[in-house]
Amino acid sequence: MILLILGFLSTLAVIALIAVAVTQNKPLPKNIKYGIVLDAGSSHTNLYVYEWPAEKENDTGVVRQVEVCKVEGPGISGYSHATEKAGPSLAQCLQQAKEVIPSAQHKETPVYLGATAGMRLLRLQNESAADKVLSSVEKTLRLAPFNFQGARIITGQEEGAYGWITINYLMGNFKQSGWKKLLHSLKSLSETSGALDLGGASTQITFVSKDLSSESPENQLYFRLYGKDYQVYTHSFLCYGKDQALQQKLAKDLQASTSTPALGYCNLHDPCFHKGYQRTINISDFFKNPCTSDKKKELPFNELYIEGEGNYQKCRESIQKLFDKTNCPYSSCSFNGIYLPPLQGDFGAFSAFYFVMNFLNLTSEPNPLALHTVTSTIETFCARPWQEVKTEYQNIKEKYLSEYCFSGAYILSLLENGYEFTENNWQMIHFLGKIGSSDAGWTLGYMLNLTNMIPAEEPAGPPLSHGSYVGLMVLCSLVLVSLLLFAWLLFHKPKCLQKGIV
Repeated sequence: MILLILGFLSTLAVIALIAVAVTQNKPLPKNIKYGIVLDAGSSHTNLYVYEWPAEKENDTGVVRQVEVCKVEGPGISGYSHATEKAGPSLAQCLQQAKEVIPSAQHKETPVYLGATAGMRLLRLQNESAADKVLSSVEKTLRLAPFNFQGARIITGQEEGAYGWITINYLMGNFKQSGWKKLLHSLKSLSETSGALDLGGASTQITFVSKDLSSESPENQLYFRLYGKDYQVYTHSFLCYGKDQALQQKLAKDLQASTSTPALGYCNLHDPCFHKGYQRTINISDFFKNPCTSDKKKELPFNELYIEGEGNYQKCRESIQKLFDKTNCPYSSCSFNGIYLPPLQGDFGAFSAFYFVMNFLNLTSEPNPLALHTVTSTIETFCARPWQEVKTEYQNIKEKYLSEYCFSGAYILSLLENGYEFTENNWQMIHFLGKIGSSDAGWTLGYMLNLTNMIPAEEPAGPPLSHGSYVGLMVLCSLVLVSLLLFAWLLFHKPKCLQKGIV
């Protein structure tokens, strides 16, 4: 009987070894593939180079960022008065990409350019100029040795959706394999993270909500990724990026101004700039912007002269006027009558959300800081005299440095007053610069979508990860050897063990 049992177990072990080896069938590593995406934002353009093992195009978490290049000069929308210069401005970063990617693979490397809210505004303001800018950009990209796949203005909804795809792809939330899949299925937490994106001209909020209502279908997207369905809420607020929000606030302040100076300029005391800071704005240029054109009024002066006050509380009060909470035609709203379902799960906040909070040293803690700590930090920073701030941060351009007080206060207003995050759920927000080696943003999700690298159905592949496969092979081998050794000892006892047997 013992012999039969040992024989049966040995046979099972051999069968298990053969079955695992056959079904795993892990291929040898092949060549690396590359992709390029240019993020043409409102204030600047970034070029990203991504790489991935060619044999793993349909796996998760295998794409990584290997290069980022910041294009010198303004965003491409800044070339509206010299459209022929938009394309050539990209040349230096394209050259950098040529040096990173092996020359033999240049022709097969796809290159995409997606323009965001800066170009959306230019198209509203001057469609002809926007078309000429894109034409100039396309000409330059076609001359590059890469496989040009298009240059276009993406919608705010696309920007939000691709940002959501990026952070969840990099976090491995879409697809798990082997033992990780089993462990992941046991979690009761939300499977995906929401995405909060803040640029210069627009801001996006995107997340999966179990309470998503059908009352605002234009804010809903449906994805089927790796065999799983996702119902996603997303909305993009044009003119609510940090730069355009500042323009809106100043326009409102001008509307409320009653001064009628005879000297040709208006003196405006602004609590969102440091005490001692001064700035002059040309009124005629100011109201050409689509975000402020509706607030235009006849003014008896040509220039706006701003003097900082450095008062955080007054700054927050003036910013809150940007968020109209008086009218909500739905069951719940964010602001300006836009539907927003109840917030759920964790959120990754990136782009300007991260850059501003990182400057203010509010992202370095291992755990998110409490809301009251964040508020007091920004309030303290705003109260510092401009000369003191300027002396401490001499390596930062004056325009950017002067606006960190406003940007910090605006971020809190947007998250608290706009989206209604509170002290209780503030720690759901994680400010992200990078996830692994890749920047958090919409560009990776954009490329993954256009290259069909995330299939609707889960692609066929080895049932186990390579580590799980090796571990199981070793375990089965040890069991088989142990059984054979035990059998040998049982039927071939050494003489010293047989002396006591009659």
